[in-house]
Amino acid sequence: MATAIALTIAGSDSGGGAGVQADLKSFAALGVYGASVITAVTAQNTRAVTAIHPVPVEVVTAQIAAVLEDLAPGAIKIGMLGDAALIAAVAEALSDYRGPVVLDPVMVAKSGAQLLPDAATRALRRHLLPRATLLTPNLPESARLLGAPEAADEAAQRAQGRALRALGPQAVLMKGGHAKGPDCVDWLIEAGGETCLRAPRIATRNTHGTGCSLSSAIAAGLARGLPLPEAVARAQSWLHGAIAAADRLAVGQGHGPVHHFHEVWA
Repeated sequence: MATAIALTIAGSDSGGGAGVQADLKSFAALGVYGASVITAVTAQNTRAVTAIHPVPVEVVTAQIAAVLEDLAPGAIKIGMLGDAALIAAVAEALSDYRGPVVLDPVMVAKSGAQLLPDAATRALRRHLLPRATLLTPNLPESARLLGAPEAADEAAQRAQGRALRALGPQAVLMKGGHAKGPDCVDWLIEAGGETCLRAPRIATRNTHGTGCSLSSAIAAGLARGLPLPEAVARAQSWLHGAIAAADRLAVGQGHGPVHHFHEVWA
């Protein structure tokens, strides 16, 4: 039996809660072998991002080539990309890849630090949105990608999802974690319809890396051959459990990580 493999292309989080570290933990927790391409090294903990060092573009593309020529990942997750030149280079490096791509448009860290300059947003729309099998923006990211106000209700959330899908991705998962209310409501926008995924909102400050973990969990499901709606639903359920168990961890003094291995150890 072939081993399910997923590749993450993202930045490194020295605190271990987000970025490549969260992606690899998510892959492992869901039974998928993880490979990684580092796009940037960040000095980061649960409270702040204090430094960002981009990896040279040629080193990023060399990492991608090394993985693709040998490991044959069943899905790719793309996270933090530093600037327009890197975005274009990653798109070119993936031009021959035919598997599913989950694009998490990482723009702002949980601490509020800007991770993607405004000038790179246009490059993301041009080069990578049309390549994405699934785009997974939160409400602030959706607003920035569209140059629009942040969605204030579910109707606006769904409308922005449709507008983003018109820019090229096959499907859009509009995440509602930044909204208010007792439930967290996400909408999966596909060509064939729109699906609501609703879960009770969990009262915890330990939500560092939720976006990274969700997108990589979806990629893990796709790498295992699941249809997109099932991969999304399973990832949502797993992440809900990881958030619910987050307070069992005592990591850092700020926004702590979710518990990726809540199904394995306490």
